[in-house]
Amino acid sequence: MNMKNPPHPGLSVRVDCLEPHGLSVTEGAKILGVSRSALSNLVNENADLSWDMAIRLAKAFGSTPDGWMRLQFQYDATQVEERSKHIKVKTFAADRVCV
Repeated sequence: MNMKNPPHPGLSVRVDCLEPHGLSVTEGAKILGVSRSALSNLVNENADLSWDMAIRLAKAFGSTPDGWMRLQFQYDATQVEERSKHIKVKTFAADRVCV
């Protein structure tokens, strides 16, 4: 995986979980106990991966929820970093660092 531009976790669900097992989105949704639209939105990159879905994927396909959420975090971090170039704020020099 290219860390400079990590893929949306929905791509991994499709390529690593559904396709190798010959599963359709409908069949995958039944296995995961979610609606077809919820899984479809994820694999088509129209929805973020939730902790609930990460747990379901981990239980069904033998991975870990943390591993799935790392994919979402890496994707989100890259997207925000790209958008941050356009964020304008005033610099505030505090006497202590926040966080």
